[in-house]
Amino acid sequence: MSKKITIGLLSLFLSTQIAVTQQTAKAQIPVTPTSTTKTICPAQLKSAVDTITNSPEFSRVRWGILVKNMADEQTLYSRDAEKYFNPASNTKLLTTAAALQQLGADFRIRTSVYQDSDGILRVVGRGDPSLKVPQLQELAQQLRQQGITQVNQLIADDSYFQGEIVHPSWEWEDLAAYYGAPVNSLIVNENASLFTVSPQTIGKPLQLKWNEPVEAYQWLVENNSVTTQKNESGFVAVSRGLKGPVLRIQGQMAVDSNSTMRAIAVFDPVQNFLRHFRQTLVKSGITVSQMSYGTSGKNETELAVIESPPLSELLKETNINSNNLYAEALLRALAIKQPIKTNQTTADAGLEVVKSSLTKLGVDPTGYILVDGSGLSRKNLISPQALVQTLQAMVKSPQAEIFRASLPVAGVSGTLRNRLRDTPAVGIVQAKTGTMTGVVSLSGYVNAPNYQPLAFSIIVNHSEQPASVVRQSMDEIVVLLTQLQRC
Repeated sequence: MSKKITIGLLSLFLSTQIAVTQQTAKAQIPVTPTSTTKTICPAQLKSAVDTITNSPEFSRVRWGILVKNMADEQTLYSRDAEKYFNPASNTKLLTTAAALQQLGADFRIRTSVYQDSDGILRVVGRGDPSLKVPQLQELAQQLRQQGITQVNQLIADDSYFQGEIVHPSWEWEDLAAYYGAPVNSLIVNENASLFTVSPQTIGKPLQLKWNEPVEAYQWLVENNSVTTQKNESGFVAVSRGLKGPVLRIQGQMAVDSNSTMRAIAVFDPVQNFLRHFRQTLVKSGITVSQMSYGTSGKNETELAVIESPPLSELLKETNINSNNLYAEALLRALAIKQPIKTNQTTADAGLEVVKSSLTKLGVDPTGYILVDGSGLSRKNLISPQALVQTLQAMVKSPQAEIFRASLPVAGVSGTLRNRLRDTPAVGIVQAKTGTMTGVVSLSGYVNAPNYQPLAFSIIVNHSEQPASVVRQSMDEIVVLLTQLQRC
């Protein structure tokens, strides 16, 4: 996931629906490329790709590339395709492929409120990454309709997922960012706090306004920013303490500049959930005397329930917008497919299901090593070959159409919305992006107009170049693939 906040991401906090619905609709509209289409023969592809990858600026980087014709599985180009690379968010292709195979397109994640005894309610989360305040309001309305006006004790049961809420190999600088939000059983607003930063009068600190007022009670804000004179350049740096809910704001904004929206990972996700749910209950006319954590209860009397959108929609958010939290939640959801071993985390159980599922699909189990479901860890290793095998296997599966619908479309949607514009790739390339410091990846499908459908994977590691430079060269390779013809 890109480390730059986008309007597409921020809108997730403001809607009960998954933000990619409109993007998906657009992706189904045929797009006619505006540029003049050239052609290239398969025999010319190696020379053309090598010219790009052997440019002087890439003299120290590692390229891993595999391009295959899906009709006859002929290899059209290969470069270190069997070697391991850090895949970044291309990891999500393996996670989502396994989730679709094992859980099915109609799978939903359930959040329940149970009555443990008179006046004691327990909310049980099962890791729904899409749950937001409007869904809490629906739970509250269901309780109110049953005549509940007083809760003596509200218990948060966060025990469905076992293990650390952040992977130990995730980098510290990622843990405070919204894309590194903790993964637990009770999630609300993607476990991130959303706020707006605005200039005030000259000399005063920037103004912070929370999207949800309850957030103000969760954070200690250290505001070391300032409003400057008109037309002065500005920057805003936001960070979070690793030992507590401390939000630090530094930088400056000109008095005439526009507001900017930011998001940051919450420090204590269960407490965050309880506060939001309590406020929602109070607004619905239900008073809450005490709040606590707990796992006791037999789940006998379910008073209220909310379900996530179906997996087919969750996959779109995971891949189209490269949402790490969704990927990690789906990885843990896979654990229901097998008994969890003693002292095994839910995530590790999910990883075992990923491997067994992909092996059944024909993906070489030695072609990758996964430690998380999102690609945020630098311990993940995947070969271009394993990614192409996954893409090929999903095309042959009954869920092929659903899987492909979850991928960004070049020049149209998600993380590819602003890439490959005004090229022959617009509308005919569906691919998953990936970016980390020193890592850029792109794997997916090409429906070349004058050639057979292709599956490809391109990964660059150990790059000192800006990601934009690497992406531009990757996009040049993809355009070559769209220009293939039989000759």
